[in-house]
Amino acid sequence: MKISYNWLKNYIDTDLTINELSEILTDIGLEVEGVELYEEIEGSLKGIVVGKVIKCDKIEGTDHLHLTQVDVGSETLQIVCGAPNVAKDQKVLVATPGTTLYPKGGKPFEIKKAKLRGVESNGMICAEDEIGVGTSHAGIMILDEKEEIGKNASALYDIQSDYVFEIGLTPNRSDAMSHMGVARDIYAAVSQRYPGKKASLIELNLPEFKKDSNSLPIEIIVENQNDCIRYSGLTMNNVKIGESPRWMKNYLQAIGLRPVNAVVDITQFVMLECGQPLHAFDFDKVSGGKVIVKNLPNDAKFITLDEVERKLSSEDLMICNEKQGMCIAGVFGGADSGVTMDTQKIFIESACFHPVSIRKSAKRHDLHTDASFRFERGVDAELTLYAAKRAANLIKEICGAEISSDLMDIYPVKIEKKKININLDNIHKLIGYPVTPTACESILKNLDFNILKKDSEKDWLIDAPLNKVDVTRESDVAEEILRIYGYNNISMPEKANTVFSLQNENDAHSFREYIADLLSNRGLNEIMNNSLSSTHWHEKTGVFNPETFVPMLNPLSRELNIMRPSMISGILQSLAYNINRKNSDLQFFEIGRIYEKVSSDKSKSVTKQYKEQETLAIAICGKTAPENWKDKEEKSSYYTLKSVLEFLFSRCGIDGELQFADTHSKLFAMGASYKWKDNSLAEFGMIMPNIAAQSDIDISVFYAEINLELFLKIYGKSKTEFQEIPKFPEVRRDLSILINKDTRFTDIEKVALDADKKLLKELSLFDVYTDEKLGADKKSYALSFIFRHEEKTLTDKECDKSMERISKALQSIFNADLR
Repeated sequence: MKISYNWLKNYIDTDLTINELSEILTDIGLEVEGVELYEEIEGSLKGIVVGKVIKCDKIEGTDHLHLTQVDVGSETLQIVCGAPNVAKDQKVLVATPGTTLYPKGGKPFEIKKAKLRGVESNGMICAEDEIGVGTSHAGIMILDEKEEIGKNASALYDIQSDYVFEIGLTPNRSDAMSHMGVARDIYAAVSQRYPGKKASLIELNLPEFKKDSNSLPIEIIVENQNDCIRYSGLTMNNVKIGESPRWMKNYLQAIGLRPVNAVVDITQFVMLECGQPLHAFDFDKVSGGKVIVKNLPNDAKFITLDEVERKLSSEDLMICNEKQGMCIAGVFGGADSGVTMDTQKIFIESACFHPVSIRKSAKRHDLHTDASFRFERGVDAELTLYAAKRAANLIKEICGAEISSDLMDIYPVKIEKKKININLDNIHKLIGYPVTPTACESILKNLDFNILKKDSEKDWLIDAPLNKVDVTRESDVAEEILRIYGYNNISMPEKANTVFSLQNENDAHSFREYIADLLSNRGLNEIMNNSLSSTHWHEKTGVFNPETFVPMLNPLSRELNIMRPSMISGILQSLAYNINRKNSDLQFFEIGRIYEKVSSDKSKSVTKQYKEQETLAIAICGKTAPENWKDKEEKSSYYTLKSVLEFLFSRCGIDGELQFADTHSKLFAMGASYKWKDNSLAEFGMIMPNIAAQSDIDISVFYAEINLELFLKIYGKSKTEFQEIPKFPEVRRDLSILINKDTRFTDIEKVALDADKKLLKELSLFDVYTDEKLGADKKSYALSFIFRHEEKTLTDKECDKSMERISKALQSIFNADLR
């Protein structure tokens, strides 16, 4: 879940920094997984200033280019401009050299000093689409003559920015599914831990709620009172629907929502503010002026907002009018009842539905929305009236509407707050530390608990707020006190007890650790991704067979609905996350399991229907080393990855056991594989660009996937033996051969080693040369041969004989010409 810093400050007055807030949120159980900068206009127009064109001359020999001199306050820039409307004495926006522009619908680019038609240009006079403030490219932007030269464009447009916290919200924290809920938690923590810090809750004072007329009366009938706990609603007339105000659009866009129209945006805004989902219906589509909450017959057809026809279950709770269904309650709206730009009359729904009913419907139809996310976890039934009034007031203010009915409220069985008896001694035992009664009382009150009675100093009766659906026992209360008091404030005991294991070390675990050490020592970074993945992502690649997917019975979302069939999706997400943060020189590895369905026969055991395999994945992209003054920049390539694999196999002593093959899966645009006795050990190569693009990666990614279980099996068979340091010197001989282009070095190496098994110790390739003069299908290899005898110094004659045997073997098998 995403929380906007600017939005949060509407409900808590604090001087905490972004880093301090991140630390506090994580400490109180709302783990901050990341903080992102949101800019209303990407780049915030940095480096763009107001300038004045003091000279403008046409460049001879061109139809449209002008040479201008532009005063930007600190200096005068010579700029070549191709816009037809540029002229002397205009006030314009100028992108200075070094500025990065983010054009509408295009890729960012940096303004550099350049020459156009041989004329030096030191900047750019901008059109509105080139800096992201509009869509027109008819010409440059001409500003008001009053604008100050040198003024930053960000100040001219009052560009807003924000910081957004990505919070890993656990299913039990229904109280924190809104900005107001998070603000209350922060207030409680700061009040307890940092008494010197500024922190106070800001209460919203809603205007007095009253209807303006009774022109659109509405009747609400709740037939299924088990699944509909509370249903509130009202109508509004003379609604003028347009765009939302700028401040609201910024709040919504900051947390990743696309503004639709003022009414829809207000329902989203109120939900994210207080945690109560709302839904707005076009009143003209509410046939008979009745809203009926009921279940429709099994297999009834209903077209949802995404224009998909769905078959309903008789267990789906529906919001209906007199004639038909209008909405799957708490999950998704209907195609025919939603608010459009032509809507003038609306009905606003604010309800509380049973979590189990909503969870089953959302899962049944694979519809997981912001509303169902909240209803599934449980919302506060006491919020429905507040949320309806808040939305109605905003619609009156923004859309000029009037409230045209009473605020109807159907609440058959009032939900009572859970009363809990607690004993502070028990609380202290559970926490492991004696938190003072004063601190306990302060924490509970700040979290909106009520202390109903104190039978003694340590025996209290309290009630829990309705939005804390998971707080039902004394131990739950202890957890609430502990997370606000602070886990780090609990002192460590002076004595620690432990049990030593006498079992033999796990060979598989040791092997994994050994592999991880080898790769990390070579400069790769270990990552860990979720073992759940997306059906849609894998199907879109065209590589994976959907019939082999292992689906989740109760997926948390569409993005996490199968067990991963490959490590590729997670590792690409990790690469994309870093690339988006301007870090594209990456070398990652991950050890984990992949899953496959191998049989649909339900009579078989689970182990016969499904297969899991431990796998090592390696991915590299960008440059091979950080930029420095000494070494030339080198980009990662197929051979960079191949060298990592060869290093790994060599260090594990299995390189001599493997066979290299040119075959590879459709995952790769180019690649190869390693096999062991016809079993595939590893596949590697360059990922298909369209597959990388699915994760928003537009640079080359080189990827390898290794069967770690087979790797361990081969490793277990290999033996590592010590060899003495050679006592006698090596002799090197070089040879240049002309061979066919499809001949591989690995094949040459094998033939050479077979030709002289006694003296030849090493063979390497130090030059490759191709030229049309050699022949279109020919290439030249320069090879070095290292000879050594273990018991004496070699003579030239012995080396010559070895070279002669090797040369003849190469000529015979590869038809090689000696050069």
